Amino acid sequence: MSPAASLSTVAATLRAAGCVFAEDEAELLVSAARAPEELALMVERRAHGLPLEHVLGWAEFCGLRIDVDPGVFVPRRRTEFLVRQAIGLARGGPAVVVDLCCGSGALGAALATALGTAPTTVSGTAPGTALGVAVELHAVDIDPAAVRCARRNLAAVGGRVHEGDLYDPLPAGLRGRVGLLVASPPYVPTEAIRLLPAEARVHEPMVALDGGVDGLDVVRRVARAAPRWLAPGGHLLVETSLRQAPGTVETMERAGLAARVADCEELGANVVIGTMPGAPVAGPKV
Repeated sequence: MSPAASLSTVAATLRAAGCVFAEDEAELLVSAARAPEELALMVERRAHGLPLEHVLGWAEFCGLRIDVDPGVFVPRRRTEFLVRQAIGLARGGPAVVVDLCCGSGALGAALATALGTAPTTVSGTAPGTALGVAVELHAVDIDPAAVRCARRNLAAVGGRVHEGDLYDPLPAGLRGRVGLLVASPPYVPTEAIRLLPAEARVHEPMVALDGGVDGLDVVRRVARAAPRWLAPGGHLLVETSLRQAPGTVETMERAGLAARVADCEELGANVVIGTMPGAPVAGPKV
C-alpha cells in the first residue's frame, strides 16, 4: 500500500471512530509507525478511545515534545497560557521554580527551557531560546507513574522530581525561596467527572482530575500553604476554570496573597496569580 493510500485509510478509520481531527491524527500515526503492523496496532488503540498522546507516547507542549506514558495526565494546550504568564513574571537572577501536581512535568520543562541556561532540548526537540537565567527546578506529583514520566522529561533541564502529596516531599531549604510556584491541579468537581470525554474519564488518572465537591479542594491546599514557600515578591500561578476563578482568588487572598485573574479566550484558559508581599507572610496550616 502506498503512503498516500495508507494515510487515507487511517484517516477514514479514525473518522469512523469519531476522531474530529482524523486527517491530522492520521499523519502523526503514519509518521510515527515503524512498520505496517505497528501502524495497525496504533490505529486500533486510537479508534478504541486511547488518547492520541498515549498512542504516540508524547505530546507537544510549548514547542517541546513531552513524553506521556499510558495512564499519565496529558498536558493541555490551554496550560501553555500559564507558562507564558509565569515567564512574564520571572525576575532577573537565579530562579527557584516549583511545579506542583506536575503530571508529565510539561510545565516545569517549558519554564526551565524558556528561562534557563540548561540545555533546551526535551525528548529530542529542537533547541529553543533561553533567557539565560539559572533555574533550580523542583516538581512534585503523588502518582508514581507521573513521577517516572516527569523524571525523564526533566532530566535534560536538571529538574528534580519528588513523589508525594503537594509540598510534603519538597526540601525544607526551599521555604521562603520559591520565585515561581505553578500548579495545574485537579479542578473538575466530582459530580462533573461523568461529563468528561471518555479519553480523560477512562484513560487519565482520577487523582489528576477530581477536585472534590466544588473542584477547589486541592487548590485551597496549594494556596493556603504557598506563603510558607514563596520568596518575598514571589508568585503562585494556578490554572482553574472561569467559574472557579473567583473562589480561587478568595482563597489566595485569605492566605495573604494579592490575587488577580488572567485569561485567554483563544485557548479557553484561566489562571489565577497570587503574589507574595514584599515581606514574608506566615501562611495558615493546611
